[in-house]
Amino acid sequence: MNIVFHHRTRGRGAEGAHIRGVLKGLRELGHDVTLMSIPGADPEEEDRDIAAGRPGPLRYLTNLTQYVPEFLFELFELGYNIMVLARVGSAVRHRKTDMIYERYALFMFAGVWLANRRGVPCILEINDSCLVPRVRPLFFNSIARRIERWTFQNATGLVFISSQFRRIVAGEFGQLPPSVVSPNAADLDLFRIDEEAAARLRKELGITDQFVLGYVGAFVRWHGIDWFVERIAKRLKEFPSLTLLLIGDGVCFESIRELVEREGVAKQVLMPGRVPHHMVATYIGAMDFGILPDSNEYGSPMKLFEFMAMAKASVVPDFGPIAEVISDNETGWLFAANDQEACIDRVLSLVAKPEECRRVGHNARQYIETSRQWRHNAEQLLTLVPDDAV
Repeated sequence: MNIVFHHRTRGRGAEGAHIRGVLKGLRELGHDVTLMSIPGADPEEEDRDIAAGRPGPLRYLTNLTQYVPEFLFELFELGYNIMVLARVGSAVRHRKTDMIYERYALFMFAGVWLANRRGVPCILEINDSCLVPRVRPLFFNSIARRIERWTFQNATGLVFISSQFRRIVAGEFGQLPPSVVSPNAADLDLFRIDEEAAARLRKELGITDQFVLGYVGAFVRWHGIDWFVERIAKRLKEFPSLTLLLIGDGVCFESIRELVEREGVAKQVLMPGRVPHHMVATYIGAMDFGILPDSNEYGSPMKLFEFMAMAKASVVPDFGPIAEVISDNETGWLFAANDQEACIDRVLSLVAKPEECRRVGHNARQYIETSRQWRHNAEQLLTLVPDDAV
């Protein structure tokens, strides 16, 4: 099939990895895919910029939007539909298009409208909604709900990242078109196990004989890394063989570093900051197991799948979307969500169990190989395309 894949994101971080993954999965299945986005927000170009150490072309625009009043920001989002009609419309008119695949964004309806007008199937991938908590509270909330209801109900099919997300949307909007639940996945070409590279890195970091618990992600409060380090730092001296390797940066980075110094555990908590993109897999490989302190009721954390791809199981909260993926003691370890003490206890209970960590990590890798590579996601979404459109 000839597929137009459209998104309205910056193409960075987790969303960029997801877009590149689905794109790769569709192409591996033999489909011709044209990726369309905000000019300068191509995740494939962003990947090359990161590898070359260049700032992404949208960096300055992103910084500017942080200071734009919410109502004006949302008017820009509404206005983006004009660009969709022009650019996606041109692509559909000038080449045979069998399907539009769109990563849904708030206030965006033009892709579905255009697809219906042209008689082309339109599959929406739902990663965001006005129905879930947001960092930026909505100004035009009622307008967003009306647009979202119409857009979801008039798409050919919907791809949700979790069953809970689908329940939230169905509970609010009622009857929906056919849908599938498709959590995140991992690219095994990017996350290759290289034990020699991992061993070299451990030697460079001075953790050759340590048992290493790892974190990769943003140092922000909604990821729970601040409370996790605060609580575990008070007990680290009881476990001298345990080292924390915390990768990333963010608003909490300096305060966490200061806390580690105050507690006198700097030798057991390594904080290299943000590492080059191509080195992330090696850093995960240098870890023995991972930690995801917090998540939410509807999301599918990308880093969980990347750890699993590297045969590293993680201690994770039992939110519904995570429990759909993780079998306790088989592909990871669950603790009661929001129970901070339970999280710390679960982590520390594994320090003396290296064989257990290897066993569960091996299972996690097998799960990715058999069920959660990006071509699996591509196969799922294609089941929503009517037979007469293929």
